[in-house]
Amino acid sequence: MDDLRDAVTPRTVGLVLGVLLLQLGFILSYVGAFHAPTPHDVPVAVVAPAQQRAAIVERLNGIDGSPLKATAASSEQEARAQVERGDRSAAFIVDPSSTRDRLLVASGGGSAVVTAVEQVLTRVDASQQRTLTTTDVVPLEDNDARGLTGFYLVVGWIVGGYLVASLLGVAKGSRPATLRRAAIRLGATVPYAVLSGLGGTLIVDQVLGALTGHFWPMWGLGILLVLAAATVTIAFQTMFGVLGIGATVLLFVVLGNPSAGGPYPSPLLPAFWRAIGPWIPNGAGTDAIRRIVYFDGHDVTSNLVVICAYALVGAVVALAAAHLKSRPRNEADSV
Repeated sequence: MDDLRDAVTPRTVGLVLGVLLLQLGFILSYVGAFHAPTPHDVPVAVVAPAQQRAAIVERLNGIDGSPLKATAASSEQEARAQVERGDRSAAFIVDPSSTRDRLLVASGGGSAVVTAVEQVLTRVDASQQRTLTTTDVVPLEDNDARGLTGFYLVVGWIVGGYLVASLLGVAKGSRPATLRRAAIRLGATVPYAVLSGLGGTLIVDQVLGALTGHFWPMWGLGILLVLAAATVTIAFQTMFGVLGIGATVLLFVVLGNPSAGGPYPSPLLPAFWRAIGPWIPNGAGTDAIRRIVYFDGHDVTSNLVVICAYALVGAVVALAAAHLKSRPRNEADSV
């Protein structure tokens, strides 16, 4: 019995229970996000004769479950431009002179969204004895199957970031004992991030030809994502010790990956994952890659701000926590 108590301490039991909770959270988050993908407020531009436009928009917005968020466009050219910029997922063009309507889509923004919109509008047209023809105005690159390359690239960069930070943290104790040690660990992540960003970009561009022609912005994005994951991990470790690794897994794996919009983009996810996705580097990075590769970088700034904020706040918190923890005990007691 004494040997058992020595081998299985209350702290060990607590850590095991923590791992169990993370595991169950992983299952709940992934299955919860992906078990029933349903479109919610997918932005669609509507082109129709002026006398019919408002009624069509109202009818589409009134579909049970609100799968579409329809807005009127004054012309096909305007609607097409909105799709090509990534402002709208599709454009529904009603032809009053025939029984065939057209749908302009951008599979570069997520092929699952395209499929969902096609299904909804096909049913709408069928109820009016009309048919639908789809044209992909922003097609996927030939080797970017289902548009998932960017998502997996982001996962790889973020995994690398928190793994290297975890390694640095446990190499000589899980908590940086001094401000200097924390600064050194943060500094060590910079060359790693540069090499990681370069390696990932080379693989998807030159080696596999999956996402081509955007080498420099992709490399830069990779550096930022690795730094964001690494600095946040160091901050968690500095504050919570070995428990910080669990906090990192919770943020980037349990919550970040399912909400990132990879297999199912944000409009197809349940409300919780739709809400958190853009505010975690996984989701911000996945959307940034799609916008860089398929939409000429349009509206990518907000994603970059989120990623940079994680990197900056993570570094500041890590340094501040290390400074507070390294103060002499009597100084801390006197405050």
